[in-house]
Amino acid sequence: FSMRKPSHEDEKPRILCIFARMKESLSNRKIAVLLSGGVDSSVVLHELSRIGLQPDCFYIKIGPEEHEEWDCSSEEDLEMAGAVAARYGCRLEVVDCHQEYWNQVTKYTLEKVKAGFTPNPDVMCNRLIKFGAFDEKKGHEYELIATGHYAQTEIIDGHKWLVTSPDPVKDQTDFLAQLYDWQLRKALFPIGHYRKEEVRQIAEREHLINAKRKDSQGICFLGKINYNDYIRRYLGENEGEVVELETGKCIGKHKGLWFHTIGQRHGLGFGGGPWYAVRKDVKRNILYVSKGFEPATAYRRDFEIADFHFLTLPVEMEDVCFKIRHTPEYHKAKLEKRGNGAYTVHAEKPVQGVAPGQFCVVYDEQHHRCFGSGEIAWSCSEEL
Repeated sequence: FSMRKPSHEDEKPRILCIFARMKESLSNRKIAVLLSGGVDSSVVLHELSRIGLQPDCFYIKIGPEEHEEWDCSSEEDLEMAGAVAARYGCRLEVVDCHQEYWNQVTKYTLEKVKAGFTPNPDVMCNRLIKFGAFDEKKGHEYELIATGHYAQTEIIDGHKWLVTSPDPVKDQTDFLAQLYDWQLRKALFPIGHYRKEEVRQIAEREHLINAKRKDSQGICFLGKINYNDYIRRYLGENEGEVVELETGKCIGKHKGLWFHTIGQRHGLGFGGGPWYAVRKDVKRNILYVSKGFEPATAYRRDFEIADFHFLTLPVEMEDVCFKIRHTPEYHKAKLEKRGNGAYTVHAEKPVQGVAPGQFCVVYDEQHHRCFGSGEIAWSCSEEL
């Protein structure tokens, strides 16, 4: 794809057209806006307000611990969300999804990590919490749920499809690729047609309180908590050998396979590198590393995905694009259908860091329409 950034004059007709369509389609619709305290969701509320809407706003309370007090960052998020809602004359309600998050997302993450996989809790948060538990508690009272995701939707042949944002770096369709069809039908992404810099410009122009606030980084529920510290708290440490894949030589010890992911380079802590994590043997608690990071050890062209989830409806998939992590990079591939929701991915070029447990998100050849996603399924132990 092209990374060229269109000029303001290039974009103006497109934005005005989208604005007009949004105004026409959303009149008299009952809309819930999920405010996080960040700039993206705040601009969502601005965009809806400027077409004459006054939606109800909600702040979803979540956190990593089963029982915890709110930390400073959560309090600041809520304060920001409240200020933005008040600015536009909208009411803000806190919806406590804390226990649901623990039961459904946090436990999913810990179980996957313990088994040697590389989970994506943000994907499950969208399916199970933002468009799941929230809908059960309050969202069912509304026709649409608006969020600050960088994604778009299109009606194609009478069906609503998830399509990519014009901002390739911020595009978040990969985080939405496990939504159920009914959730996608209720989803509204009012800033999905913008690039990040445009959203910042709107926030600054409108003097929003969080216009210059930094984007949150990392896993949604952790806040400022270090990921490895969090994993250590619940899974502890489990020392094992670190072995060079090519020679079978033990070069050191690891403190737990769950602290490492396939493709990892930083944080291994061994001299004579650089070293890359390339394989795990969960049964024998061995982490395999490679110094050269050669395609034969750290890259894959062919891998399996299981339980493929179609977003809108099943389609024939053969020549496609895909991504396995949140990057602007798409990979071309052919898919071979195996049955029971399983596919073999035959990538055009070797792909670095393919790890079991990741979601492989599949798009059309133009990486425009998102078909859905499946979990990379090859076994850690089968590789060795």
